[in-house]
Amino acid sequence: MANTTSGTYTFDKTFAIDEIIEEAYERIGMQPNAGFNLKSARRSLNIMFQEWANRGLHYWEVANNSITLVDGQATYTMYRSTDDGTSDATAVYGVDDVLEASYRNSSSVDFPLTKINRSEYQALSNKTDEGTPTQYFVQRFIDKVTITLYLTPGSTEAGNTINYYYVKRIQDVGVYTNATDVPYRFVPCMVSGLAYYLSQKFAPQRTQELKLLYEDELQRALAEDGSSSSSYITPKTYYPNV
Repeated sequence: MANTTSGTYTFDKTFAIDEIIEEAYERIGMQPNAGFNLKSARRSLNIMFQEWANRGLHYWEVANNSITLVDGQATYTMYRSTDDGTSDATAVYGVDDVLEASYRNSSSVDFPLTKINRSEYQALSNKTDEGTPTQYFVQRFIDKVTITLYLTPGSTEAGNTINYYYVKRIQDVGVYTNATDVPYRFVPCMVSGLAYYLSQKFAPQRTQELKLLYEDELQRALAEDGSSSSSYITPKTYYPNV
């Protein structure tokens, strides 16, 4: 009689933080017997997730949201963390950057906005001019991200929205029974990375070896992560002089 398969696809969500820590410690030849070992590993895992933000765009952390425009208000705020003290029930948290945005009118028709940098925004002569927004400027602070529109929405635009895609931060590890905010493709490099981080504290003689393994697995995961689309290649046509 043939063996059956599990029929499930839940390993990445049932692979809890305590098991990730146990696997990482096993790779450096240790057992996390003390509470300090668990706390140290959880801290390292959180630090590694912050470091991943410097590795480029992670497509699983791209999200979509909308801002309702207010008459005469050009700047709107989103927050990087959940403990910034705001009481706004509509606040958006975990925002790292805004990738692209469109102005959406009352008929749900979108008009793409152009993202400009600080110098371009500073060069605008009258930043309080009101009308339909055509451009936006993003500022990234320690505790928040702001998006400033030009033109400033007026009474005609109030109630319409800015629909935008933004980069989310990877969620904190939290309690040991949690799953991670990481897709299944990144589970191997997550464990390898934690083993590498722990080796710097507990097994420095293996650090270089574990770093090579970690970087190799991380590069494979990053190469697989992305948004596929069709590509078209058109040969350039030359018209020689006759």
